[in-house]
Amino acid sequence: MAASALVAVPAPAGSRSPSPDRSLDPAQLSAVSIALPKEPAVTSTLDATAQGSAGSVGPATAFVEPGANTAAAGRPSVRVPVPAKGAISKNYWRFDPNISWYGPGFYGNGTACGQTLTKELVGVAHRTLPCGTLVTFRYKGKTVTAPVIDRGPYAAGRTWDLSKGLCTLLDHCFTGTIEWKMAGG
Repeated sequence: MAASALVAVPAPAGSRSPSPDRSLDPAQLSAVSIALPKEPAVTSTLDATAQGSAGSVGPATAFVEPGANTAAAGRPSVRVPVPAKGAISKNYWRFDPNISWYGPGFYGNGTACGQTLTKELVGVAHRTLPCGTLVTFRYKGKTVTAPVIDRGPYAAGRTWDLSKGLCTLLDHCFTGTIEWKMAGG
């Protein structure tokens, strides 16, 4: 039994040389116009009380349509909830699956927050939290609160780097899981 098929064989791939530079002939171009539906133009201007400067425009500034004699109503007043005095905000324990510690090779160097890094220094490195921010860490029943003392970690996917002093107190001198929350809650 014989079978036949049409097979396309591609030509060898290659590149062409660029086209020579040519100038455009304006005589060969023609204008094109598109008819759009007619709608009234909408423009707004500030009323006379706000035309002084940009600094005088605020949330209650009224805008008026050109030719209109009445100003639009200002923004409605919105009640912003304020926590009651002594209210307790939620500060849940968070789980971090990839926490590490640092120190060897950096002992004796200054931290981003002005301390000298030693084996005994209790603190944590974080990329953005302000120096001195207190963070509480919990691991296997041990809980320690420590300040942010440095910037880091610089390993992708990590949020915290414990100092040697902190990892020793927590018995967590390895890369692994830990729980944490902002101190004070």
